[in-house]
Amino acid sequence: MREQAIEKYHINNEPFYLPVKDEVEIFTAAYQAKLPVLLKGPTGCGKTRFIQYMAWRLSRPLVTVACHEDLSATDLVGRFLLEGETTVWHDGPLSTAVKHGAICYLDEVVEARKDTIVLIHPLTDDRRILPVEKRSVVLSAPDEFTLVVSYNPGYQSVVKDLKQSTRQRFISIEFNYPPAEVEMEIVAKEGRIDEQTAKDLVKIGEKVRNLKGHGLEEGVSTRLLIYAAQLISLGINPETACQVAIVSPITDDNELQRSIQEIVTTVI
Repeated sequence: MREQAIEKYHINNEPFYLPVKDEVEIFTAAYQAKLPVLLKGPTGCGKTRFIQYMAWRLSRPLVTVACHEDLSATDLVGRFLLEGETTVWHDGPLSTAVKHGAICYLDEVVEARKDTIVLIHPLTDDRRILPVEKRSVVLSAPDEFTLVVSYNPGYQSVVKDLKQSTRQRFISIEFNYPPAEVEMEIVAKEGRIDEQTAKDLVKIGEKVRNLKGHGLEEGVSTRLLIYAAQLISLGINPETACQVAIVSPITDDNELQRSIQEIVTTVI
């Protein structure tokens, strides 16, 4: 029954991922050494796809948690629920990952409550344990268990940032937008478009990213370029596709939108 429960977390088909540097080798070594991993990088640059690829490559289940400000320790560990006239314990995603030796991925961990983040500390040192206070038990993580967290340094602030006491428990792999030639291949493959159109979209992406720090908080992500490509592949006019997938999502400022639209018009 337990094997059936974890089966849904297995990734059976190879996710499309193009390595940029030596991130695959580093993560593999960290997995073998039982080290927790922190993935740093801007939104939509490939962090989640990378961890999906590594879970497939290592043949481990992947339990993903999208962190948010209301995420509690109980949400991660588990809770007693009333079923009929009895209470039954239900494991949370972190407990499930520990029990089955899965990769547990806490996406945008900085969004979680501070008291929730402290919960993961015993799993990130040589103890590799998860105390379950409500059941008065301590779960020991098997060798295959790996804890991975991610966050976007571009959004860090005094209120939302990883404390040094947490940050220094992980090795860190930094991500950024792929080099143009790699990004072009990704956009063409994922967006199902021809090479020239993919090249144009990547060129737009590069020019828009140059506006970061000049009124634009974040550059256009590879994910948004793929969205534009997918719309184009389905017959949407390229300028319209860029408007709804690139221009509008990244800013509400009219002046910036006009500047980005000019870039789109110039390139396409």
